Amino acid sequence: MIEATNNLNNEEGTYDVVVVGAGAAGLNAALLLGRARRKVAVVDAGEPRNAPASHMHGFLSRDGLPPATLLDLGRAEIARYGVRFLRGRVERIDRGHAGYQIRMADGAKLTARRVLVATGLRDELPDIPGVHERWGRDLLHCPYCHAYEVRERPLAVLGTQPGAVHQALLLRQWSDDVILLPHTLGLTVEDRERLEARGVRLVEGKIKQLVVDGDRLRGIELTDGRVVPRATAFLFPRPIPNDELLTRLGCDKDDNGWVVTDRTGRTSVAGVWAAGNVIDPRAQVVTAAGMGSAAGFAINTGLLDEDVDRAVAQRRASAATQPLDSTSQVGGEGR
Repeated sequence: MIEATNNLNNEEGTYDVVVVGAGAAGLNAALLLGRARRKVAVVDAGEPRNAPASHMHGFLSRDGLPPATLLDLGRAEIARYGVRFLRGRVERIDRGHAGYQIRMADGAKLTARRVLVATGLRDELPDIPGVHERWGRDLLHCPYCHAYEVRERPLAVLGTQPGAVHQALLLRQWSDDVILLPHTLGLTVEDRERLEARGVRLVEGKIKQLVVDGDRLRGIELTDGRVVPRATAFLFPRPIPNDELLTRLGCDKDDNGWVVTDRTGRTSVAGVWAAGNVIDPRAQVVTAAGMGSAAGFAINTGLLDEDVDRAVAQRRASAATQPLDSTSQVGGEGR
């Protein structure tokens, strides 16, 4: 029988599901599974990707909420359903006879019938002075997340990744004054034609550093000494999935190196799911939450099938060991 609540005094325990990562994907999966009265533990290292951002957007009823506040609310909600939250880092996940063994850096071990990995990704930033310091403040990433707050202002796009061209074209929806600094990015003839047609101005030259004064971005300095004045800039980082746990388990990947799942987050390894930015770099917070919900639904369905199969097998085994009723025995009395 499934327990209604978890044994919170059990330092090392067996769970129906262990969720690794307590972002929107992991917490929403835990919420659904907790409400389904599954025994669930969530393990998180406390390093969310959107920590530098002061607000998140595009999440119905939560638009403008600080990301940390959303996570605090989520942890409080899952606790109401007996989901256990553990602060720590998972070092590895190993297959075992009873499912999976989750080994944490502090030596603790958890056993789970199913595992959901929602460890997100990290943004690899270019080695340009000032970039790391201004990241998430006035050096931004996602137009859908941040462009409305800087609408109608002069904007710059740093050409450090191929996605910068699309980013510059997109930002014209929020501002009539958008420049692209190609930096070391090679632009095709078609790129230049599209940018010119869209009204995006190119400023050629290699970027030396961001100019900061009074804890504010003031411009972008080029190696030839020119300074392009801008108070807000966008940069498309290189997304690196935190998928080491999935890689060690042998989960299949696509040609771009990202773990492959079906629509529910099921990986190629039985009993292992993944959700959120660890498998989709484009997933916003609201998208990741939906992916977690879909994974939780599918995981519970699989556990239900397993529970029913076990119950049927036990019933058949029990029936096979019971003596036949005397009235039903062939050749018995009364025949």
